[in-house]
Amino acid sequence: MLPSPEAVLTPSAPIALDHQATTPCHEDVVTAMEPWWSEQWGNPSSRQHRLGLTAAAAVQMAREQISDCLSCSAEQLIFTSGATEANNIALLGHARAIARERGQPGHLISMVSEHHAVLDPLRQLQREGFRITLLSPEPDGLLDPKKLEAAITEDTQLVSVMLANNEIGVIQPLPEVAAICRDRGVTLHSDVAQAFGHIPFDSKGLGADFLSLSAHKLNGPKGIGALICNPGLTVEPLQWGGGQERGLRPGTLPVPLIIGFAKAAELARSDLASRRRRIERLRNRLWEGLKQGQPSLLLNGHATARLPHNLNITIAGVSGSKLHRALRSQVACSSGSACSRGEPSHVLMALGRSRQEAEASLRLSLGRSTSDGDIDRAIQAINKVVHQLRHKA
Repeated sequence: MLPSPEAVLTPSAPIALDHQATTPCHEDVVTAMEPWWSEQWGNPSSRQHRLGLTAAAAVQMAREQISDCLSCSAEQLIFTSGATEANNIALLGHARAIARERGQPGHLISMVSEHHAVLDPLRQLQREGFRITLLSPEPDGLLDPKKLEAAITEDTQLVSVMLANNEIGVIQPLPEVAAICRDRGVTLHSDVAQAFGHIPFDSKGLGADFLSLSAHKLNGPKGIGALICNPGLTVEPLQWGGGQERGLRPGTLPVPLIIGFAKAAELARSDLASRRRRIERLRNRLWEGLKQGQPSLLLNGHATARLPHNLNITIAGVSGSKLHRALRSQVACSSGSACSRGEPSHVLMALGRSRQEAEASLRLSLGRSTSDGDIDRAIQAINKVVHQLRHKA
């Protein structure tokens, strides 16, 4: 018997402030996907009958809609299961292809503060003989472009820098990074999963050669994402099987998820400016309320060059495990990435936070459904828990 939501939810759900881990699927997205699960169930690769042709036409239309939101051509868009798969295709596929052309593995550059979906593929490439350089961010989480310039060598093949950090929300100077890479003839990849749908987005203006994204970060369905790949770049496939998606991502395309992705992208674009202003106001209200109650609170990441829905704070002098245990039933938040495997945040430690400080940190991320009441209750709950922990100590 499958579990029901009622069987796993607590009687009173905690305040949802973990929207950077994932977001609820928007009701309009669910409605858009509905007929493609049962009524229009065709395989878009089966084009010898109406069901297949209808599915293929729907996929193409969705591809064009998403591409329009991203300011790229439909031919550049390769559907994947999400940003993690897109990262792997770009990093492993391109690095191996260039190494094969040059006759030997080369040099790859990224940042210590990247998501594991970038760091782990790079570690695999290191095992295959590639040299890896991981640059440290400045104390505010941003990359100093001069460090990148100094790190590039004659055999540097690829640079990977995420646009917006998944933990501290800082927005990297990607156009400047792209200009450096372009001048040196180096390919640039960026994981933009946390940014697309939340800040103004122009893939051409960013200047990267590869961009990875996921629908579930912008109120779309889980299990679908995309890789934007500039024409002319050599990429070896990671798997083989049907030739779909330019041979880089074989397998039957999930039509309902693709339709949902397109709807989520359009919704995100339609209210981006007003939603951004509202969320930023609520985020600032949250910070001010917490800071007023806890003057020693530390902000992690640049104060302004950050996502409007992100707040990452360190609460010095308290036990991280006790803090999160006490908050669990009241506020849904995290101490770092959803993929951190329970370890202290490597991002916060890269900023200079100690292990204890990293454990006593909160990533609070707002979403479409976040209200003024949610913020007020979160301020009250967090300040109360911190006060109790400090007095018990």
